[in-house]
Amino acid sequence: MTRKALFLVAALLALPAAAKERADRYEVMTYNIRLDVASDGGNAWPHRRSALTALVAYQAPDFVGMQEVLLHQKQAVETDLPAYQFVGVARDDGKEKGEYSMLGFSRDRFTLTGSGTFWLSPTPPVPSKGWDAALPRIATWARLQDRTAKRTLLVVNTHFDHIGEVARQESARLIRHWIDGQRRSGESVVLMGDFNSPATSNPYAAIVEPGKGALRDSATISRTPHYGPPGTFTGFDIARMDASPIDHIFVSDDVAVLRHATLTDQNGGKLPSDHYPVVADLCIGKGC
Repeated sequence: MTRKALFLVAALLALPAAAKERADRYEVMTYNIRLDVASDGGNAWPHRRSALTALVAYQAPDFVGMQEVLLHQKQAVETDLPAYQFVGVARDDGKEKGEYSMLGFSRDRFTLTGSGTFWLSPTPPVPSKGWDAALPRIATWARLQDRTAKRTLLVVNTHFDHIGEVARQESARLIRHWIDGQRRSGESVVLMGDFNSPATSNPYAAIVEPGKGALRDSATISRTPHYGPPGTFTGFDIARMDASPIDHIFVSDDVAVLRHATLTDQNGGKLPSDHYPVVADLCIGKGC
């Protein structure tokens, strides 16, 4: 074998290792899409489905976490967004009854190596309601391998209870402990969702406070200033301006955040959901 041929072979063998060393960018979105209820009138799901899924398609995040998704909404989203594969089960029975906190990812970019759903309660493996929560609450996860970069990400999407203060606090502790136990060596973590918890709350602090398994709020470490209003819940009122978000994207300490935004897209004053979607541009690897 010639020296040139040996060099080419060595270069090809080194590709996977080199891919892990490079900087790779990912866009992530969390979006509470509001369940379909007739009492929403002109803001009910049939009137906003196309605007919502078109927004996601245009933004083209690499992975997206959605909350408050009923079965027929899940089916509609899957139809409208064929570029994504979605995972997760419904919270009431672990099958199709009740809301999903489903997690979608780009079919072209990622290989799914594992996924599941657990309940935010003292009995995570089975459908259950925890502590003082008004409703069953879940977290859906996926372990994704970037086919080009050869790196793996552990991505988790959740929806905390809107009533139970103890439930939100315990859910934060549970999910942080779960991630810490499941995270593999060299794996990057993204946790996102509707936490029903502002940045001044105890559940938020339980996720970011220093210590084993701590995550960082992508909004606070973004290299460019946050774009958009601080608040993320609107109740379909485009003029509403809450002081703090309740929808967050958290990342592990090996992830850099380049940009962070709350998107306020609307059509003639009509919003696609009663929450704004939150997006973050992430960078992982050397050179970020």
